[in-house]
Amino acid sequence: MTRQRVLSGIQTTGYLHLGNYLGAIRNWVEGQSQYDNYFFLADLHAITVPHNPETLAADTYTIAALYLACGLDLQYTTIFVQSHVPAHTEFAWLLSCITPLNWLEDMIQFKEKAVKQGQDVGTGLLTYPVLMASDILLYEPDKVPVGEDQKQHLELTRDLVDRFNHKFATPEQPVLKRPAPLIRSEGARVMSLTDGTRKMSKSDPSELSRINLLDPPEVIQNKIKRCKTDPIRGLVFGDPERPECNNLLTLYMILSNQTKEAVAAECREMGWGQFKPLLTETMISALQPIQEKYKAIMDDQGYLESVLRSGREKASAIANETLTKAKKAMGYTLPL
Repeated sequence: MTRQRVLSGIQTTGYLHLGNYLGAIRNWVEGQSQYDNYFFLADLHAITVPHNPETLAADTYTIAALYLACGLDLQYTTIFVQSHVPAHTEFAWLLSCITPLNWLEDMIQFKEKAVKQGQDVGTGLLTYPVLMASDILLYEPDKVPVGEDQKQHLELTRDLVDRFNHKFATPEQPVLKRPAPLIRSEGARVMSLTDGTRKMSKSDPSELSRINLLDPPEVIQNKIKRCKTDPIRGLVFGDPERPECNNLLTLYMILSNQTKEAVAAECREMGWGQFKPLLTETMISALQPIQEKYKAIMDDQGYLESVLRSGREKASAIANETLTKAKKAMGYTLPL
């Protein structure tokens, strides 16, 4: 039986952090043998906000190496760089021409980020959900792993499929395939270490808000030591008045591979002075294998380049086929 295809990607800005790993990559790794996986480095999305051109390429290689270090297996997974496949931008233009403007203006993330950027907000921030739809639809995936904050973007993608097929196809012979979300709740939303009500993010200006996958032990120790807690003794899950407590317990539960019940029983009587060293040790131990594999991969640049070159070839073959179908449906002349 042919395996279902799964596609996802992460922006190539800054280092990957625990939120990226526990909310996305770890789930990709655990389920990769069940699917035909295409995971890309979203360097085109990385420039929707001001970026550093001197580090963009290096960040792309870093995250590619981290994909592999975290356990993505090339037997099941194709890894490629988004900008290496020109079909992404060409198809995004075609889709943007049928996307109603008000659909994009209603996107929650655009509203939030536009407020932060003010007059400097670029058109790309408004239209990047269309590029995201292009990223997805080119590969005709059956499922797209998404976090809660990306569900709206996937819904837009599904709406664009319906709109495109209505305009340029028939119900009996649709051109674009409608993907389904693949959502896992456990660990899908890792919160900031400085504010348990906000998601851990690369865009947070405070380095203390997140644990990066490449943070050395002394940095992890310092961040956990200084992370926000409360004055209450006894640690419990699910108390809405104690979001930081719930977040840190959840991190410990996932990284130590224990059940929620076991962690609840272990930590019920603990104070923060006892728990923080335990969490620190667990976190350092969990990240050590990833960091060691990462170093070995980065030391073999030729291998990493070969992975991305092979990924580009495989991704381009599929993307170009979908692009050709879409252009034909829209009435374009095709190259002879």
